[in-house]
Amino acid sequence: MTTTASDDGQEPAGRDERNALVQLLFGYTFTQTLGAAVRLGVFERIGDTPCTAAGLAADLGTQPQATHRLLRALAGLQLLTETAPGTFATTAAGDLLRPDVPGTLTALARMLTDPSLQRGWDVLEEGIRTGAPTFDTVFGTDFFSYLRDRPELSAGFNAAMSQATQLAAAALPEHYDFGRFATVVDVGGGDGTLLSAILRAHPHLRGILYDSPEGLAQAPERLARDGLTDRVALEAGDFFASAPPGGDLYLLKSVIHDWNDEQCATILRHIRKVVPDSGTLLIVEPLLPPVVPPGSTDLTYFSDLNMLVTVGGRERTAEDFAALCAQGGFRLGTITPLPRPNAFHLIEAAPA
Repeated sequence: MTTTASDDGQEPAGRDERNALVQLLFGYTFTQTLGAAVRLGVFERIGDTPCTAAGLAADLGTQPQATHRLLRALAGLQLLTETAPGTFATTAAGDLLRPDVPGTLTALARMLTDPSLQRGWDVLEEGIRTGAPTFDTVFGTDFFSYLRDRPELSAGFNAAMSQATQLAAAALPEHYDFGRFATVVDVGGGDGTLLSAILRAHPHLRGILYDSPEGLAQAPERLARDGLTDRVALEAGDFFASAPPGGDLYLLKSVIHDWNDEQCATILRHIRKVVPDSGTLLIVEPLLPPVVPPGSTDLTYFSDLNMLVTVGGRERTAEDFAALCAQGGFRLGTITPLPRPNAFHLIEAAPA
C-alpha cells in the first residue's frame, strides 16, 4: 500500500529536506577534509598550474589513490575543480587557502581545524548542560593559558586573528569618524592589524596597542612593515587588571565576545577609569538580532557556540550590549553595521 502522509496527518519530509539534513550530518567530515588538505599543503602545492593527483602525491609524499580521493572530495566542496580525469586546479575559494595570495585565510583555516580546537566540540553536550567551556574540561586549563605554553600555536592563533580582521580593517577606517580623535587605544589588539589600517588612513592619529606579551609578539614586525613604529606605543598588560591611560578613543574588536558578562564588565570598568569624560568607547563585534530570522544562515550563531566551547564567552544582542555598557560605566550610543560581507557592527558608547 502506498501512503502520502504520516499517521499524524503531516506530510512526510521531502527529498530536499532529507538531503539538507544529511549534508549537515556530514559537516564534520567537510571540516576534517579541509583541515587535512591545508596541513598537507595541497592548495599551495597546486598553485597556479593544474596538476595530477599522482604528481601531487609524489610531491607531498602521500599515497596516490588516497590523494586522488582527497582531491575529488575537495572538488565536491568547490575548493578544487577537476579539469581532466585525475587533474585538478584550485577554484577562487580554494585560492584563499594558499598562503601566497592576497586575502589568504590559511592561518585561520589551520587554527579553526586544529585538533586542539576541535576536541572541545566533541563534548558540546556537557557545555550545554553546564554552561562552562568544554575546552577547559578536555585540557584541564583555559584556552589562552594553553596557548601561552605553546608559542608556535600562539603565533598561529595571532596570524589567524589577523586574517579574520582583514575585512574589518579594510572597511572601518572609512566608515567611522576618526577625525575627532587624537589617540586610539586598541585594547586586545594583537599584532595591530586593525590599528595599523586606521592609522594609515588617518595620518594625524597616534596609537597605543595593548595586549598580553603573547598577543603582542608579532606586533613589532607588523608595525615596522607598515611604517608605524614611531606612531604606536606597545604596552603589555592584562585588561582584567588595568587599561593604559592616554587615549580619547578606546577600541575593542573581537574581545568582548571572548568573555562572560562579569569579565567583560571588569574590562570596561578599567577602561572607564582612564578614558576622559569626553572620550569614546568603540566596540567592534557581530550583533545577534532579538530573534533568529526565518531561513537565517548567519554564522554568528555558530561563533556563539564556539565561544561557549572554547573560551566561555558569547555573542550578544543590542540589548545585551546596552546592559554590559551600563555595568562598565558607559552609556550605549549608536550601533552601525559595517558593509557586507562584514559581519561586524560598530557599537559606540560614551562614559556615563
